[in-house]
Amino acid sequence: MVAADARRLRVALLAAVSVAAMLSGCGSSTPAGNGLLSKTPAQIIALAKSAASGAASVHVAGSILSEGKPISLDMELLAQQGGKGRVALDGLSFRLLDVDRAVYVKGSSAFYSRFAGTTTARALSGRWLKGAAATGALAPLAQLADLGKLLDSTLSDHGALTRGADARVGGHEAVAVTDAAAGGTLYVAATGVPFPLEIVERGTGRIVFDRWNQPVSLAVPKDAINVKQLEGGR
Repeated sequence: MVAADARRLRVALLAAVSVAAMLSGCGSSTPAGNGLLSKTPAQIIALAKSAASGAASVHVAGSILSEGKPISLDMELLAQQGGKGRVALDGLSFRLLDVDRAVYVKGSSAFYSRFAGTTTARALSGRWLKGAAATGALAPLAQLADLGKLLDSTLSDHGALTRGADARVGGHEAVAVTDAAAGGTLYVAATGVPFPLEIVERGTGRIVFDRWNQPVSLAVPKDAINVKQLEGGR
């Protein structure tokens, strides 16, 4: 279940983010810009991706729909080290931590019941589960806490783009590019470092990128239960 739901969440994120995968801008109201207004959509994407890939950390949060069901996440990601935060999908909510090549999950009763069965869920209440980040039942969730993979997935050039209207996002002047076919728009900072600021999927939700390069600390939970101990126990 976890692997399937994680894949569905990642697909939904990709749909929300890749649909917009570029930026641009027009008009003369943007103050002391960073040069994006004179770039093509493909060039802007390259600049935004370069800026994001060089960042030490970012906060990613938002909510979208996947197959008619709401999915939300609130994650702090640390480049090449992992991340932490909360995820909710299909009626399930859980805390997620990726650190030292391991994935840790602490979920609601419903999450544990779906993952390990009702009987085992009672014993897991309030406990962290631990699994490998590369393989195993929790591995698909590691992708949600990997800054590099998220950026590769969300800042790709898919073509068929049109320039969107300039806007102010999170207190920053932003340029926009819209994928008319997919109905998504990506906003990028028009001043300073051209970081991605927000992705809006028409009628279904939005994902916000902020707190770039802010400190993020990752600590390994104590007394976590290795998921291998639960194998065959359902």
